[in-house]
Amino acid sequence: MMDNFTPNRFVDELNQAGIPEEFHGWLSAHGVGALVVKMGIRFTELSAERTVATMPVEGNTQVAGILHGGAHVVLAETLGSFAASLHAGQDRHAVGIEVGATHHRSIAAGTVTGTCTAIHLGGTLATHEIVITDEKGRRLSTARITNMIRDNRPQRTDGPGGALAD
Repeated sequence: MMDNFTPNRFVDELNQAGIPEEFHGWLSAHGVGALVVKMGIRFTELSAERTVATMPVEGNTQVAGILHGGAHVVLAETLGSFAASLHAGQDRHAVGIEVGATHHRSIAAGTVTGTCTAIHLGGTLATHEIVITDEKGRRLSTARITNMIRDNRPQRTDGPGGALAD
């Protein structure tokens, strides 16, 4: 059972993921997400214009022993989504509408770094490019994600069980 009422119940998760304290109040209700934790993603920079994180290869490999292509995309989408959410701000949210990746070379051990750079930060769309490199700085993959920026809907509490979903 999850505790939905304790303030900052994800503080340990946020700290382990490298999230700066200035973002804890905003992210404390949801944390960074179970997949981010499972993949071992750790943020080292966090802004709408540039977001950087690392991820271990170990535990994220495919049957051939190399980093799974989907793991590249998880890292890329995580970085792009966090950056777009920061651009959107607390009264708005980002919704991914397109993601694509090209894999350039494989890696079987070590840590990869994803660097997410804004291509376009508009009022309704945010597009980022994510370059994933190995510890020697060699490009492993290049991804691009576009997020739609939406206004948050006010929570409705007029139903029998509390908040209603649309």
